[in-house]
Amino acid sequence: MADYNETFYLVRSDILPEAMMKTIEAKELLERGKVGSIYEAVKHVGLSRSAFYKYRDAVFPFQAMVKEQMITLFFHLEDRSGTLSNLLMTVAESGCNVLTIHQTIPLQGKANVTLSLNTSGMKESIEKLLQQLHKLDFVDRVEILSSGA
Repeated sequence: MADYNETFYLVRSDILPEAMMKTIEAKELLERGKVGSIYEAVKHVGLSRSAFYKYRDAVFPFQAMVKEQMITLFFHLEDRSGTLSNLLMTVAESGCNVLTIHQTIPLQGKANVTLSLNTSGMKESIEKLLQQLHKLDFVDRVEILSSGA
């Protein structure tokens, strides 16, 4: 069996086959809760279930792919030795890649840190990561500033 490497292409929607476009429409109906099942979704858009299953894991709207892969978190931390490195280690263990770090000068033993993360390699959900971050004894507060590009 040949080694399969995923290669991605950005393609204009007007040249995609109709089945791929209808698959995207069906996925959007399911994600928004407009229909309760795959059967209903494919029936609504006029697509066979076999075509849906063929393309569902292969076609995505560009904005959805970008949006789901970036998040910006704000932290209010105690200023102690090793705090930032422990925070970054927890983020790295979750599978996130740090894109940017901004830290204020600590005042009265507290510092603000903002992290922009690429979440495409996450092993768990963002909610699980936030729970782990809240449990760190030096973290006073964690907030999601933005998710998306």
